[in-house]
Amino acid sequence: MRIFLVLFAAVALAAQTPEPSIRWLPITSSELEVNGLPWFAQNQGELYRLPLSLREVVRPPVWNLAQSPSGARLRFRTDATSLAIRVEYPSAPNMANMHAFGQTGVDLYVDGVYLTTVVADKDAAPGKLYERTLDNFAGRQRTEREITLYLSLYKPVKVLGVGFDKGATIARAKPFAQSKPVVFYGTSITQGGCASRSGMSYQAILGRILNIDFVNLGFSGNGVGEPEMARAVADIDASAYVLDFSQNNRTVDSLEKVYAPFLATLRMKHPEKPILAITPIYSARESSGDPTRLELQKMRDHIRKIVAERIAAGDRNFQVVEGTDLLGPDRGDGLVDGTHPNDLGFQWMAEGLASRFRKFLALR
Repeated sequence: MRIFLVLFAAVALAAQTPEPSIRWLPITSSELEVNGLPWFAQNQGELYRLPLSLREVVRPPVWNLAQSPSGARLRFRTDATSLAIRVEYPSAPNMANMHAFGQTGVDLYVDGVYLTTVVADKDAAPGKLYERTLDNFAGRQRTEREITLYLSLYKPVKVLGVGFDKGATIARAKPFAQSKPVVFYGTSITQGGCASRSGMSYQAILGRILNIDFVNLGFSGNGVGEPEMARAVADIDASAYVLDFSQNNRTVDSLEKVYAPFLATLRMKHPEKPILAITPIYSARESSGDPTRLELQKMRDHIRKIVAERIAAGDRNFQVVEGTDLLGPDRGDGLVDGTHPNDLGFQWMAEGLASRFRKFLALR
C-alpha cells in the first residue's frame, strides 16, 4: 500500500499542492466526532484537556501540560478516496526521551489499523502550517472506512482542518461498547511517556482492544492529586475512573495527604462508579540500592491500605491493580529510561488491564 505524505510548508523539500477538489472541514463540524476532551465545546474548540475556567485555578505547569491533547481523537466514517489534514505546532519537538513522532505525532488509523503519522519538524513555529495528504485509497472502489486520528501526546497542536475529496460522504463513527468514557488521572506515564507515537499510549491500545472511549488526564511530573484536580476528575461523568498518580508525589508522606481525600471527592459525586487504583509499576532503580525503591514500596502499601479500608466499609466498586503485575521486574525491556514504558511496556499494561476491565465494566 502506497502512502503519500505531502508536507506543505516553507521547507527545502519539494512540495505538492493538494488537489483543488479537496473539501475542508473544521474539527468543530458536526460530521466529525471529537473524543477524549470533555470540555471541548466549553473551550470553544480549543484542544485543551481541562476547562478554560480552571486556567487560573490549577498550577501553571498543570495548565501548560493540559494544552497537549493527549488522548484526544477525531473519529468518523467516510468513503473518501483522499484524506488530508492541516496542523500547526507552537514549537519544535524538544524532549530527550521521546522523539518527534512520540511527542508531536498525529496518528492515522483506518479500520483499527495504523497507517501513518503527521509530525512536527525542527522548524515548527506559530504560523507554519503542515498539510499532509493521506492518499491511501486513490484508484480503489469507494467503500466506507472507520477513521481515527490520535492527537499529540506531549506538544500542543492546532488541527485547522480535515480534508476530503468532494465526492466523499462522511458519517458518525461506530459507537463505543459503553457510552461513557473511562477517565485516567495520573503522571507522565498516564500522559503517554514514552510511547513512540500517539496511538501507542496504553489507553489508546486498551481503547482499541475493548472499543471503549477514554479521557487522559495525565500530567507529566505534576499528577500529585491536589484537590482542584480531584474536583475536575469528578466533574466528568464516566463509566469508571483509573487513578495512577502516586509517583509524582516525592514521598509517601505527601501521598498520604492527598490520596484518601481524592477518593472521597470522587465518591461524593459518584457513589457507585467503579474506581481502579493502580500501584506504581516497576522502576529499574528498584534493582539497585536507590532509596526510591523503599519509597515506591511504601506508596504501594498505602494505596492498598486506603482501598482496603474503603472495601471493608462496604464500597465494593473499588479495586487495586498492582502496577508490577502490569510491568514488573521481569519486564525491564518495557522501559525507556528506567521509569517510563516504551511501546512494549504500554502493550503489556494495556493487555493486563483489558482482562480486568472486561469484568469490571461487564463488557461483552
